Amino acid sequence: MGIFDKVFGTYSEREVKRVMPLVDKVEALDEAYQKLTDDELKAKTAEFKERLKNGETLDDLLPEAFATVREASWRVLGMKHFKVQLIGGVVLHQGRIAEMKTGEGKTLVATLPCYLNALEGNGVHVVTVNDYLASRDRDWMGQIYEFLGLTCGVIIHGLTNEQRKDAYASDITYGTNNEFGFDYLRDNMVVYKERRVQRELNFAIVDEVDSILIDEARTPLIISGQGEKSTEFYKVADFFVKGLQKEEHFTVDEKAKSVVLTEEGVKRAENTFHLDNFADPKHMELQHHVTQALKANFLFKVDKDYMLKDGEVVIVDEFTGRLMEGRRYSDGLHQAIEAKEGVKVERESKTLATITYQNYFRMYKKLSGMTGTAQTEEAEFRHTYGLDVIVIPTNMPVRREDNPDLIYRTVQAKYKAVVQEIKESYARRQPVLVGTTSIEKSEYLSALLKKNGVPHEVLNAKYHDKEAEIVALAGELGAVTIATNMAGRGTDIKLAEGVVDLGGLRIIGTERHESRRIDNQLRGRSGRQGDPGESRFYLSLEDDLMRIFGSERLFGMIDNMGLGDDAIESKMVTKSIESAQKKVEGNNFDTRKTLLGYDDVMNMQREVIYGQRSMVLEGKDLKENIRAMMNNVVTRAVEMHLANGNDREEGLEALITYMEDVYVPHGQVTLEDIQGLSNEKLIDFFYEIGVELHEAKEREIGEQMREIERVILLKVVDTKWMDHIDNMDHLKRGIGLRAYKQQDPVQAYQFEGSEMFDEMIESINVDTIKYILHIVIRQEENIEREQVAKETATNSDNTLKRKPAVKDTRIGRNSPCPCGSGKKYKNCHGIGQ
Repeated sequence: MGIFDKVFGTYSEREVKRVMPLVDKVEALDEAYQKLTDDELKAKTAEFKERLKNGETLDDLLPEAFATVREASWRVLGMKHFKVQLIGGVVLHQGRIAEMKTGEGKTLVATLPCYLNALEGNGVHVVTVNDYLASRDRDWMGQIYEFLGLTCGVIIHGLTNEQRKDAYASDITYGTNNEFGFDYLRDNMVVYKERRVQRELNFAIVDEVDSILIDEARTPLIISGQGEKSTEFYKVADFFVKGLQKEEHFTVDEKAKSVVLTEEGVKRAENTFHLDNFADPKHMELQHHVTQALKANFLFKVDKDYMLKDGEVVIVDEFTGRLMEGRRYSDGLHQAIEAKEGVKVERESKTLATITYQNYFRMYKKLSGMTGTAQTEEAEFRHTYGLDVIVIPTNMPVRREDNPDLIYRTVQAKYKAVVQEIKESYARRQPVLVGTTSIEKSEYLSALLKKNGVPHEVLNAKYHDKEAEIVALAGELGAVTIATNMAGRGTDIKLAEGVVDLGGLRIIGTERHESRRIDNQLRGRSGRQGDPGESRFYLSLEDDLMRIFGSERLFGMIDNMGLGDDAIESKMVTKSIESAQKKVEGNNFDTRKTLLGYDDVMNMQREVIYGQRSMVLEGKDLKENIRAMMNNVVTRAVEMHLANGNDREEGLEALITYMEDVYVPHGQVTLEDIQGLSNEKLIDFFYEIGVELHEAKEREIGEQMREIERVILLKVVDTKWMDHIDNMDHLKRGIGLRAYKQQDPVQAYQFEGSEMFDEMIESINVDTIKYILHIVIRQEENIEREQVAKETATNSDNTLKRKPAVKDTRIGRNSPCPCGSGKKYKNCHGIGQ
């Protein structure tokens, strides 16, 4: 703590002081609100809504609204918010992050800002990490809201469209980050506005905010359809890399998480695949498959990074230890792992819609969050989300004793000591929660305890169905619970009678995690609400973090001690570990910043496209928009064909040919008709032809014209946007090479991505006008938007069924134009394509 903090208090302490007057006002109302009848208390909701209509603000209502919730909670649940919970409620209402220790009742805290903000009628979302917690909290806290006359819904996996719509229409909606994000993407793929389920994104309170907004931020949400590429090459590449020898044919860099072929490895590839030069750009696809096969075989481990379940590869979340059902590694890595494990290799998918969590949650008008561990990531919360972190005081002083780390020379010595400690705790009936960093290690420790006759429970992704049940019993006398990083986040470990006298829940960490927050979360499982407890981490120099990031000097010092199976407590080692953790956290932050830099480009483009879709769905008369698109098409065509320096007569002929392809009837316009016209007059000339054709088409079709325009525009926009997402993805994969040319890859991506977006918009304009002016109605058939809906309807597992793609036979933009002019296609008949 610096001298400033010592004199004036920390930032959090100063901010807590600032909200205390509000908290005092809430507590001052307690006695009066206790005297209200149930009906009088319930009537407060209608009163508050009326006062909002008459010009009062939510801030004006805060003390009374909080007092109302506090009293309702006491009557319905038998729980009254402590002063520190009222502080947390104010911080959340202000759109900030409240860091509250485990067991301080974050779930109850959220009811205060939820009720207050729901009074405006625009919806409040409470975001949790899994379906169990979303359902539990809705059923539990929903009793308060319903007592006060508000509605409360829940969004979990497997709901129908109507059920989702009803849940989002509620005043307060609980749900998981995945479900909220996917619903947003699906809403922007529908063909009927009635199929949308979400309302405008108003206010979100994110529970376990560090897990969702930091840890999950590296994995974008993706809705995808079936790709067309064969999967056989994954098996071929896998067979090839399985025959390679480490160091001779490839090297592994665990820090950078990369595997690279050596010169010998490249020669082996050239011999195996009969190539002259493996590095030639024409072999890029082969290079890609080999690279992913190397990563799959030598970087990704079963029961650590993923597990096999029912013949499928399922990702294990590295931060929570939970299974990420339905998620797949991108860029062919998942297929490479499937080939490695000998299970069915699924086809690569085509991305149809995608968004990062950062950009999804930044769309809310107001965002706040709560967690037990956020301060170590405050810089990232401020930079990415504009959120500050306020540490809320505990209701009772923390009595848990956090012991210094014990460091061993080898993993075997460490586990021997861990088992001995567990045996001693079990003998005196003190409950123990043991934290591990992977499924594999939790099961290894479980096997050691079985050998030593210690009964225990294992909580990892293989047994996540029993998570709440196992965690709830972890505070019983004699309980031994081994957990991966998930450690039952969101579920309190309550101590059985007699455990307090034994020293409370004992936490044993078997390894430091890359993130300090994960270590702090494990420690925080013990010592809730003033309970006693203790924690200690047992480490070895062979642990991943130490092995990859430890210094030579540190290893040399410990080797000189000749430890054997003994342990040391060393401040120097502890500092080295914290330094390594900070380094990894910094690297991860940089990775997320880079990803966000890329997605910010896509986000601006996504807003334009989704805004256009929304306008179409709302049924706006598109006639003027169609005319504007027509004008853009004509203006662009004239500018491109009659650019300075071009032969004007040749340009005019090419312009006629191009406009005939778009909508001008063949032969209607001759060179003589337009030869003397200026560029401005040419634009007016071709635009008027388009207007006449449009009006004639409208007379022919009648009332259905507006509907047809909407269907065509939606279809064109969706098709072009999906192709654009793919193109931007390809650009991002190759853009990293720009760093070698002293170019900032993100800036290059922004510049080229903007050019590609402009080209897509032009293409949308051209195709829309072309289709509208060439539409032919068969009188015996009805125009059904359902046909379009079928092509973009999502099925239950967030993927889309699409028709097989027809092979692309278009001429390359840089190829010679087939008309024989000698020009490139893009400068001749390909202008505007």
